[in-house]
Amino acid sequence: MYLNQFLLLAAFLFCVGVYGVLARKNAVLVLMSIELILNAVNINLVAFGLFRESVAGQVFALFVIAVAAAEVGVGLAVVILIYRNRHSIDLTEVDMMKG
Repeated sequence: MYLNQFLLLAAFLFCVGVYGVLARKNAVLVLMSIELILNAVNINLVAFGLFRESVAGQVFALFVIAVAAAEVGVGLAVVILIYRNRHSIDLTEVDMMKG
């Protein structure tokens, strides 16, 4: 397998993730799109690590996975709080919660 194949896959995942963040109104779908972006970064890190014959890319990918797990925990907690207050997870209604 060539490096450019991994980079094209990561670029496709990243573009789909950015589209999902910008176009979606559902908070859960936005969180899933952010996960796609982070997975694209992981593919790039591992691919460049293998290309340079180093484990540094895999180590950084593990850190990104840890950050993604924390992001999911905090993000879902925020989504649950928004749902309890507004009975909807539509992101266009979140600005109504200003104090």
